[in-house]
Amino acid sequence: MIEFLKNKPLVSIIIRTKNEEKWITSCIDAIKTQTYKNIEIIIVDNQSTDKTLQKVRKNKIKTLSIKNFLPGKALNYGIKKSKGTIIVCLSAHCIPVNKNWLFNLIKNLDDSNVAGVYGRQEPLSYSSDLDKRDLLIVFGLDKKIQIKDPFFHNANSAFLKKTWKKFPFDEKVTNIEDRVWGHAVIKNKLNIVYEPSASVYHYHGIHQNLDTKRAKNIVKILETIENNYKKNRNTNLLKKFKIAAIIPTKNDLVKFKNKYLIQHTLEEVKKSKLISDIYIATDKEKVVKKFTSDKKISIIKRPKNLSEDFLGITEVLKYCLEYLESKNKHYDCIVCLTENYPFRPKKIIDKIIKKLVNEGFDTVIAGKSEKRTVWLKNKDNELNMIFNGFIPTNLKESNLVMSLFGLCSVTYTTNIREKDLFSGKLGIYEVENPINSIEFRGNSKKIFNYKD
Repeated sequence: MIEFLKNKPLVSIIIRTKNEEKWITSCIDAIKTQTYKNIEIIIVDNQSTDKTLQKVRKNKIKTLSIKNFLPGKALNYGIKKSKGTIIVCLSAHCIPVNKNWLFNLIKNLDDSNVAGVYGRQEPLSYSSDLDKRDLLIVFGLDKKIQIKDPFFHNANSAFLKKTWKKFPFDEKVTNIEDRVWGHAVIKNKLNIVYEPSASVYHYHGIHQNLDTKRAKNIVKILETIENNYKKNRNTNLLKKFKIAAIIPTKNDLVKFKNKYLIQHTLEEVKKSKLISDIYIATDKEKVVKKFTSDKKISIIKRPKNLSEDFLGITEVLKYCLEYLESKNKHYDCIVCLTENYPFRPKKIIDKIIKKLVNEGFDTVIAGKSEKRTVWLKNKDNELNMIFNGFIPTNLKESNLVMSLFGLCSVTYTTNIREKDLFSGKLGIYEVENPINSIEFRGNSKKIFNYKD
């Protein structure tokens, strides 16, 4: 016998329940048949409404009730009330395969470098194919000692109580508290053991039938634990991207604050750490003459028919892209900036580019939340309030975002080629400072005739 088990230390088996009447009796009966006999069973029930508790009480098992359930909180509560030297966590719908399950699970705790052990989970004959695939792939037949891998599954697991005192379960996370725990012990240079001989039947897989909402939450938790994963991955990806800025203008050269309006935009885009090339798209000869000598800027002469008022920016960008690709200049992303935002903040361009890449958007545009009362005028000139009433602006929650496309927008070249900027996954970068979003429209020089 394993040395530390000679004195048969008490094993506390913690079982969380929530409407488990279908499984709880089979689970308890399988525990009672184990060769290792010095045990206590503690049920932590999450307000079951079926016959679970009646079946538990029939077996004269200690039962605790918990409100405001969270998985780590429930486990910690049960362990605090336990008396055992060894703690076993078992799901109510996990049924030990044979009478040696418990011994095979806890024997690995003889090694002081082992923080925890988890056992195999086998599907039932009537489990879905998805569940069978999950369990058969994840829980193989080879025993493993995990030195770096923090995977741990407490549906069928064991650890020493003294280890738990150093590493209690996180009581804030809504899922994968076992994985969070595994990360903590691995980080502290302890090992995790996978023991396939300690097997249980588990009717469903660990991926919860591909529940996307659960998956999203799990990924969020995992990326929080591995806080450098996302950052490093995307930083490396950004370094490989070739990005061009296109500044479409159909205005004459006008001055604002002692410099040409377009120069305010050029000054900001030149500060970008991610943009490799800058292009001005114009049909104005004055603009061409003014900036031809600037080595950091290239000119795209666009036809006058692309400066008509009825044409959208997408047509202009498509023309520019085709022109550049005809010159064998190929880019991954295009940043569109118009000249009529002279108060554009310094770092907004790079932030929007990073948002596109880091969060997997197809297009990201600048925008601002509108909290003021919004009215819709119908064909009879009647006004209808469609957004927020007469309440203080600081108390309003905004669901309305106004587009600031010309302030900054970033999209992949494929979207421009297909003239479909707003399909796919669209992201908004909200500009909080209202000064930054001030836009000058029109070609009249009169609007700029004031002193600073």
